Amino acid sequence: MTNIQSSAVSAEAEGPLVPEQPDTPQAKPKPAWRSLNFGPRLWVSLSLILAIALLGFVGPLFYPFAPDQKVGSLYDEPSAEHILGTENFGYDVLAVLMASTRNSLINGLLAGTIAVLIGVIIGILAGYVGGWLEELLMGMTNIVLAIPSIVILILISVSLQSTDIPFLKGIVGLALVIGITSWPWTARAVRAQASSVATREHIDVAKLSGARTPGILLFDVLPYLASYVVMAWVLQLASAILAESTLSMLGLGPSGANSLGMQLHWALAFQAVATGAWWAFLPPTIVLTLISFGLLYLQSSLDEVFNPRLRRGKKKNLAKAAAAREAAARKLAEQNKRVEVQA
Repeated sequence: MTNIQSSAVSAEAEGPLVPEQPDTPQAKPKPAWRSLNFGPRLWVSLSLILAIALLGFVGPLFYPFAPDQKVGSLYDEPSAEHILGTENFGYDVLAVLMASTRNSLINGLLAGTIAVLIGVIIGILAGYVGGWLEELLMGMTNIVLAIPSIVILILISVSLQSTDIPFLKGIVGLALVIGITSWPWTARAVRAQASSVATREHIDVAKLSGARTPGILLFDVLPYLASYVVMAWVLQLASAILAESTLSMLGLGPSGANSLGMQLHWALAFQAVATGAWWAFLPPTIVLTLISFGLLYLQSSLDEVFNPRLRRGKKKNLAKAAAAREAAARKLAEQNKRVEVQA
């Protein structure tokens, strides 16, 4: 009884009891990916790239003509049966275009991935380890950068055409050539980023915990470079596809394989431009332009996704956030004022 009375007295001394407010449902935290700025530019570029990929990989499954099937003569005009007419060998242009798009995309994927892998490995080792290893790797990178890449591409492509290894004469061989000659600028950029990450506190914590260098590079350094690596990969894809087209137009493309550059090469060789056969050179030119535009547009939109300072509508979002904070502060002040009045 005494305890009950003392509790009541202390409650009166503290002031009248404030009725408990009903629990308001708390908003669930948003997933991390919802905070990224997936703007309209990203969806436009992805849609464009997806449409081109469907043309190259899915289109041949439903088109009635094969790219190596002779269906007409030299530069037959477009018709209901052959939508884009025929090219210099009498093959259906649309069938060859779909096969060329597929091969050019495969070449870009292989070459871009090879270039990024080489560049990331060299750059991350040079930036994190430093010392004599950094000097050696960066010296080798500077030497490769000093040599014009187009010269190396031409020399290696010519030598591959005379080899006895079949797969080196096709798309895979050309992708290897492009990949091993286009990694230096990626290595230099990754090296600069890795040097910055190597001085952060979590790297020291990982070292003190006994983690080895390969584990630190893989789990503590590389995740901080992931956004840049993704954007570099996209740029390498576009660069590889354009490099293949350049070599193919010079007659140094994959032997016996279709590609967008080879289509343009044969169109120029058989005077398609002079004779007005636009259907032989205009479709591959448009597809090649759309691929380059889509990949470069994707890279710029990814830059906005990963870098908040470049996001469009930043001032508008900041104004909305400031207004929301001000409204929340007013609401909290009103609640405190009601509590004081009730007290």
